[in-house]
Amino acid sequence: MDLVLTDVLGIFIATLGGAAVGLEREWSGHASGPHARFAGMRTFTLLGLLAGLAGVMWSAGVRTLAAVLLAGAGTLIVAAYYAASRVEIDGTTEVAAFVVLAAGVTAGMHELRLASATIAVTTLLLVEKTKLHSIVERIDDASLRAAFRFAVMAIVILPLLPTGPYGPLGGIRPRQLWIMVLFFSGLSFAGYLARREVGSHLGYPIAGVLGGIISSTNVTLLFARTSRREAENAIPLASGVLAACAVMCVRVIIAAAVLNVTVSIRLLPYLVGPLLVAALFAWFGVRNRKELGSSEITASNPLQFRMALQMAFVFQIVLFAVRWAQNTWGEPGVFVSAGVLGLTDIDALVVSMVKDSGAQLPATTAATAMAIGVLSNTLLKLGVGMVIGAKQFRRVVGIGLFAVAVACVLSLFWLH
Repeated sequence: MDLVLTDVLGIFIATLGGAAVGLEREWSGHASGPHARFAGMRTFTLLGLLAGLAGVMWSAGVRTLAAVLLAGAGTLIVAAYYAASRVEIDGTTEVAAFVVLAAGVTAGMHELRLASATIAVTTLLLVEKTKLHSIVERIDDASLRAAFRFAVMAIVILPLLPTGPYGPLGGIRPRQLWIMVLFFSGLSFAGYLARREVGSHLGYPIAGVLGGIISSTNVTLLFARTSRREAENAIPLASGVLAACAVMCVRVIIAAAVLNVTVSIRLLPYLVGPLLVAALFAWFGVRNRKELGSSEITASNPLQFRMALQMAFVFQIVLFAVRWAQNTWGEPGVFVSAGVLGLTDIDALVVSMVKDSGAQLPATTAATAMAIGVLSNTLLKLGVGMVIGAKQFRRVVGIGLFAVAVACVLSLFWLH
């Protein structure tokens, strides 16, 4: 059996991967002391080398010998676990050994990227044991239930949905629609988890940034109400609103990029100005803030089956409405519907304008319509802040959001 450079590289990566896992096992103390497991750095390195050789042999057709070597190594690992389990039930080292064997064989079979990624993830999981356990301890019942709901929505429901389309006006595409629901639900859930982790007690501007991932409009309404109870925190609260608006612009750009890169490229120039203006006012408020013990503001968990179904229903109705407006009034109808959507649901605005862009809606028209929706949403938040907020809150939010709206108008005037 003649070795080539790829074979040698595969054996080297397999051996290096075993050494990395063995190093972590020794560094963490699992290879020494009264409760030591069966393998340290030397044993894991040899396991990686053996697995790499077995992978090369398998690729070369020497499969009987390769199977014997792997079976022997597997028997050794099982016997070691059986002996150690009499004292302590902990199979992490033995499972890591099997992963080293699998990654080593994969490397020997020339799948170098997959093998390297497997070893990297395994080593990271072993090194971050303390942090992972800490995260698990902090998971509450609501977050755990939401995570399982998301898993069911993505793994069980999605594969069962038909592709479509069904019906007029572009039709209903159940699977594509559910993918968009998963995307926006996951994005909101990430913001929810981040907000729970950081806590709004660290400052209203930070709470605004995290809340903006979920809904900048809700942040504006909530902070405006809070400013009446905590007039001394008016400037931090207003900064939080402007920070949420900046995050909203980022969220729209990212969502558009995920769904349609061409539209996001056309949209970016429209939202750079409003984003920078909102971020500048938020930063100015943070630098000059005098926050006096902000209270904890909680957000409801965005991952609920009922909310997901409602989102899917709203998305589909909006898609029908925009398609009807386009067919009836052309481009002006799209712009009007975008302005109305901006007052109600930014996520629905993104979906309706980005979906099928190019086939039914030109990318330039979609980007312009989304910018109009962002403008109408900004004006809505400006009205909410001015009507509900306290005096100092109204002054800061009024100036900041008015400047953001002006930036939107100038972008539309200059680019369209």
